[in-house]
This record gives sequence, C-alpha cells and structure tokens, in this order.
Amino acid sequence: MGRHAAGRRVTPAGWLWGPASRVGLWTALIVLILDQATKLWLLFVYRLGERGLVTVTPFFDLVLTWNYGISYGLFQQHTDFGRWLLLAVTVGASVLLWLWLARTGGTLAALAIGLILGGAVGNGIDRFAYGAVADFALFHVTTDTWDFRWYVFNIADVAIVAGVVGLLYDSVRGDRAAKAP
Repeated sequence: MGRHAAGRRVTPAGWLWGPASRVGLWTALIVLILDQATKLWLLFVYRLGERGLVTVTPFFDLVLTWNYGISYGLFQQHTDFGRWLLLAVTVGASVLLWLWLARTGGTLAALAIGLILGGAVGNGIDRFAYGAVADFALFHVTTDTWDFRWYVFNIADVAIVAGVVGLLYDSVRGDRAAKAP
C-alpha cells in the first residue's frame, strides 16, 4: 500500500476517495451540468445550428462549431476509429484525474481537478453522443484594419483552462502543492 499526500497509509478505497474528493466531485458535477445544460439548450431549444452566427455584443458571438479534435481543434479525427480513440483518451484522463483527486488534500487543488474532470467528461459526452464536441462561444475584436478571433469554445473548455490555472497557482504556493498520481 502507498502513502497519501498527507503522509498517511492509503487503503484500496483511498485510491478512489480522499479528504478533498467531495469538493472536487461536486465541482465536476456542477461543471458537467452547466456545460451539458447550456449545450442542450443551444442545440435543441434555441437551435443555434439553424441560426448561424448570432451577434450578442460587438465582441461576442454565438456560433455552432463541431470540434472533431482536441483543444484548439488539434488532431482532427473524422473516422469512427479516431472518434473512439479520442473518447478512450478522455476516459483514461478522467480516471487519472479521479485518482489524483483522491490523493490531494488541498481545497484549491481539489477545485481545480474538479473543474478539469467536469470539463473532460462534458466534452466526452459530446464526443460519445454526437461524434464531436459542440463549441459555441466566440470572442473577437474587429476594427477597420484588424480582425482577431479567438477559437470557438464551450463551458467545459473554460472549466478545463480555469482548472489548469488553479493547479499552476497551487503548484507555486509552496509545500502544499498538489501531487500528481
């Protein structure tokens, strides 16, 4: 048996549940619900796909984009094999995040891991259900001489980025930094 981040002995159940697991899993569940509820509403109630580009503000639009790859549209996969491979990677990453969460004792690390886990599962559900991830938020700056458009993203993506920032911050806070599995 191994040792927990806090130095105490880890039981087999300890590999799946730790002192901050409740915080992280509640965070993941909230992210998952917000992400999926937003996507379901935009897809099937608001019917964003039929509306095309919807201008919300001068710098923010709603537009449905299907991402067949990973972050920033990298590694696009248009075959069933690629889709299932990316889904398997998502499941594997989610398991590792759960194990990491069980080992961490800090609240910030648990929140951050929960954000990443909830975002990964939310995007994984899209990939399973639709074959791709539904992205819809587009920030941009447009002037007469310049046009900058950020990549199209969703709530899950925001949670993943916020979680990574939280882990980075936690890692520089000192000896209480989260330890990866």
